Amino acid sequence: MPTGYYTHPEFLLHEMGPFHPECPERLQAIEDHLISHGMDGLLDRREAPAASAEQIGRVHRPEYMASLAAASPASGYHPIDPDTLMNSHTMAAATHAAGAAVAATDAVMAGEFESAFCCVRPPGHHAEPDRAMGFCFYNNVAIAARHALAAHGLERVAIVDFDVHHGNGTEAAFRGEERVLMCSFFQHPFYPYSGTEHIATNMSNIPLPAYTSGMAVREVVETIWLPRLNEFKPQMLFISAGFDAHREDDMGQMGLVEQDYAWITTQLVDVARVHAQGRIVSCLEGGYNLSALSRSVCAHLKVLLER
Repeated sequence: MPTGYYTHPEFLLHEMGPFHPECPERLQAIEDHLISHGMDGLLDRREAPAASAEQIGRVHRPEYMASLAAASPASGYHPIDPDTLMNSHTMAAATHAAGAAVAATDAVMAGEFESAFCCVRPPGHHAEPDRAMGFCFYNNVAIAARHALAAHGLERVAIVDFDVHHGNGTEAAFRGEERVLMCSFFQHPFYPYSGTEHIATNMSNIPLPAYTSGMAVREVVETIWLPRLNEFKPQMLFISAGFDAHREDDMGQMGLVEQDYAWITTQLVDVARVHAQGRIVSCLEGGYNLSALSRSVCAHLKVLLER
């Protein structure tokens, strides 16, 4: 069964200024690597639709959605904060990024794919229900997980986040939600300086010091994540797939390599096969060294394709 691959031209038009690390070249590097390594033809490509206001509104408050729309500039840039800026294409890109995650969820639930990857930008896991931050506007994975619960009647979904930064927005969306288990590791202390206090029982947050090795991360996955996931028995897995914990990525100071991402993906596929009929939707989050990002995404996708 093929792996779904969702993207959209608007993702290349959203940009936040010269030299910004969250740039269109990130997706171009991934596409180039897929083609050069013969993986492009193995994926079932789909153009991401726009998410509806109802779908986005399951996570984000109407006042927040309206404020983003009002802030969208006709030209130039509008800063939400010093790191998070809008141009005239940002809202379209964000809406299609959320739509990619929703459409991937529908396709996986319909049995069209066992797994799907959403090659999207802007990323989502820092976006809180009423706040854009950390390059994020809408929380793509959170919107998709809410869609799985509301539209498909699932009773248990898991979100796994291996970005170098804590997914504060996803935690804010699901803190105390018994139908959702969130497992994450992240560099700490580090932006957004969250995830270590007042942790709800449905959150498995593992803060790790700078320079943590890939082997140490594998031990965390094996001894903490996997027991929690197997106990929870999710009916679907969502992955916030950030690749900025790679040792070549200057955004963080972690020690993972692409083989670690492949190993983590293998463990998650095995969990999905046991409990969730193999159902996985993965959404791109961070990853800013173009070479490391493209290699890591392809390692992640290779496991999804082969397993």
